[in-house]
Amino acid sequence: MSLKAGIVGLPNVGKSTLFNAITKQNILAANYPFATIEPNVGIVLVPDSRVDYLANMYKPKSVVPTTFEFTDIAGLVKGASQGEGLGNKFLSHIREVDAIVEVVRCFDDANVTHVTGKTDPVGDIEIINIELVLADLEVVNNRLGKIEKKAETTKDKLAQAEVEVLKKCKINLENNIPLRRISFDEDALKILKPFNFLTLKPIIYVANVDEETIVVGDNNYSLEVKNYAEAEGAGVIVMCAKLEADLAGLQDAERAEFLESVGITNSGLDKLIFATYNLLGLATFFTAGSDEVRAWTFKVGMKAPECAGIIHSDFQRGFIKAEVMSFDDLQALGDEKRVKEAGKLRIEGKEYIIKDGDICYFRFNV
Repeated sequence: MSLKAGIVGLPNVGKSTLFNAITKQNILAANYPFATIEPNVGIVLVPDSRVDYLANMYKPKSVVPTTFEFTDIAGLVKGASQGEGLGNKFLSHIREVDAIVEVVRCFDDANVTHVTGKTDPVGDIEIINIELVLADLEVVNNRLGKIEKKAETTKDKLAQAEVEVLKKCKINLENNIPLRRISFDEDALKILKPFNFLTLKPIIYVANVDEETIVVGDNNYSLEVKNYAEAEGAGVIVMCAKLEADLAGLQDAERAEFLESVGITNSGLDKLIFATYNLLGLATFFTAGSDEVRAWTFKVGMKAPECAGIIHSDFQRGFIKAEVMSFDDLQALGDEKRVKEAGKLRIEGKEYIIKDGDICYFRFNV
């Protein structure tokens, strides 16, 4: 599955620094607005110790961990929905992502210009969110202008249903309520899907603190972000983008040693990846053998044929059954033979719901 998260925020909050750390790429991180004009796209490996365990067991010819795509989108400013700061162009890039990662400045630094002149994390969040709301409202109004009359004159049920859902969106957006806070049934969500509404996308806030604060865990600014996010049911990760960028240049052993020395168990990047996975309702299943060990991302609740289709459409089309064992059973028992002897290798059919950590072998015929 192709999974994308867009990194957004005001200029000079640490977006590009965070992106550098995520992808270990040297993207310009200048101290002025719009240092990033085109969106930078990077692929990050999702850390998973189970992949390493399986690789050590099967000694495969290749190992393929699962990946996540992050897009660094240029700094938004107030008025972006009306085109300020090339805003419309940047907003169009956000429409293509699955989730939004909003970086919020939670540190004071006289050497780094703040676009509004002061550190105000909640104010920064509201500037971004208002622009996303206004951008969605423009889409709603444009569409209603085209379809409302048609629905009224033709009495077309599909058109009427779309008008009803869009009017619900319009009322909430006009009251500055993001669409992700609104309850929609499955039929409504199907109507809304093609619009790629910005405020319907799940969001996670990154409270970007300084190096001193990250050891303690919070400062007054990051606590403000946590309180704001809690009120709207969003997630928060507290991290120091500068520290993460420094860590990105270290080898794995050096990185682990440094984190331990400052009393941090997991890097902020790992926490962000895991949190984004949870936000999108994702999990991982595996295929394993002497040729390849591979991790596959799937949405929680998917059935065996759908997951087989992630590997290849023919697997889903001609699905017969799946041979499944759990990673936990394999690890506990030591090898496949003992898993079979213990009766832990299962034959599952079309209705089986794949679980995180399942190791699958799909049988199919086309």
